[in-house]
Amino acid sequence: MKMFGCCFHYIGAEGLAVYLFFVILNYINSNHPTWNLSIMISKNLFPISLFACIFFVAQFLSCASQLVPKEIFYVGTFADQDSQGLYVFEFDRSNGELNQIQTVSDREGPSFQAIHPDGNFLYSISGESMDPDSNHGTVSAYRIDQSTGKLSIINEQSAEGQGACHVSIDPRGRFVYVSNYSEGNLSVYSINQDGSLEEASDVVQHEGHGPNENRQNSPHMHSIIPSEDGKFIYASDLGIDKVMIYEVSDSGTLTPAEVPYVENTPGSGPRHFAIHPNGNFAYSAEELSYTVAAFSVDKRNGALSQIQRVSMLPDDYQNPNNSAADIHFSPDGKYLYASNRGHDSIVIYSVDPSTGFLSLSGHEPTRGGHPRNFGVDQKGEYLFVANRDDNNVVFFNKDNESGLLEYAGIEAIVPKAVCVTQHFLK
Repeated sequence: MKMFGCCFHYIGAEGLAVYLFFVILNYINSNHPTWNLSIMISKNLFPISLFACIFFVAQFLSCASQLVPKEIFYVGTFADQDSQGLYVFEFDRSNGELNQIQTVSDREGPSFQAIHPDGNFLYSISGESMDPDSNHGTVSAYRIDQSTGKLSIINEQSAEGQGACHVSIDPRGRFVYVSNYSEGNLSVYSINQDGSLEEASDVVQHEGHGPNENRQNSPHMHSIIPSEDGKFIYASDLGIDKVMIYEVSDSGTLTPAEVPYVENTPGSGPRHFAIHPNGNFAYSAEELSYTVAAFSVDKRNGALSQIQRVSMLPDDYQNPNNSAADIHFSPDGKYLYASNRGHDSIVIYSVDPSTGFLSLSGHEPTRGGHPRNFGVDQKGEYLFVANRDDNNVVFFNKDNESGLLEYAGIEAIVPKAVCVTQHFLK
C-alpha cells in the first residue's frame, strides 16, 4: 500500500486517470469486439496509449526509487590543522560513490559519535571544553535532517571529565553514556524528547592501576557498551584491567551489578567490547596485549566469565609495536572482526554460536595506518575502516559465507579519520 500511495503522489491524479482510461478501453475491446467505435479509438490512439503506458511505468519506477532510503556516513576526526570537524557523506550503493555533503565544525576533534535508536539524533564527543574555565570535554546533541542526513546542533553538556573518547546510547533511547579516558570516569545523560541532553544524571570515578607503568598508572575509561535490554552497561577500563558492570536505573543512575566486574589478564588493557547478537557471549578487545578475551554472559545479573583468549596477530608477525582498537560482529553473528594498529589489519574470527569459541579465519590489510575504528554494514555487504594516519575511510567487500574481506575500491579522504558511523534515513 505504501508503494501505491507513493506512486499516486508522484504520478498525480491526471496521470492515473490517463492510465485508467486505457485500461478500461482495453477491457472494452477485449470483451466487445463488435464495438467499432472503441476499436477505432484504440487504433487511432494507439501511439497515445503507448505513450501513456510508458509514462506510467517510468513514473512507477521513479516512485520506487524514492522508497530506497538514503544512506549516510558520519566520520569523526581528531583535531588537526587539516581537519574541519565531523564529516557527513551520502553513499550511493548502486555505484559505490561517497559524496561529502556537510562538515560540522562546532567542536575541535569530534572523535566519536553514536546515533539514537529512533534515527533522529546523533551524539558526538570532543576533548574541547564548552567552558573556558574547565578542562572537561563536551558531548554534543544533533538533529538529523531525515531528507538529507545533515546535522544541526540541539545542545551541549560537559563530559564531566578530561579526554572524552567514546559515546554510546541506551538501546531504549533513554540515556547517553560518555567515557573519559584521562579522567578515568564515566558519565550518564538523560535524553529529552527533542533529543537534547540534560546535565549528567550520574558520574562514576574509577580507582586503581595496572602493572604497565607507562599506560596503566591510573584508571583510563575507554568505552561503554549496554546490554541488549539496557539493564546493564559494560565499562571497559584500560588502566585497571577490568570491565566494570553497572545496573542502570530508570532515572539514569548507576549501581554496581551483583557481580560488579570481571578482571582481564593483568597488563592486557581492555579497550572496546562487543556482545554477540544472541546475548550469550561477549568479547573484549585488549589493547595492550592485542588479544581478544571471550566471556559467557549471565543474562540474569550481567556477570561475565572468561572462556577463551586469542591473539589478534598472525603467528609469524614479530613487530611488538601493535595495539588492539575496535571490535564488531557481522549482523548474523557468524563472524567477529577486530582492528590491529601497527599490523594495520582487520582480524577475522568465525564464532561458534553454541560455545562462543573463536576460530581464526584470516587477516585483511586496512590500506591505511592506525585503523582506530571500523563498522560492519547493516546490510552485510561491506566493512568500512577509519584509518587515522593515512587520512582515509576505506570500504571492503564482505563474503557472507567465509567472512573474509576484499578491497572494494571505495575510499574517502578525511583528515585524521578516527570514527565512521553508518545511518539509513527514514
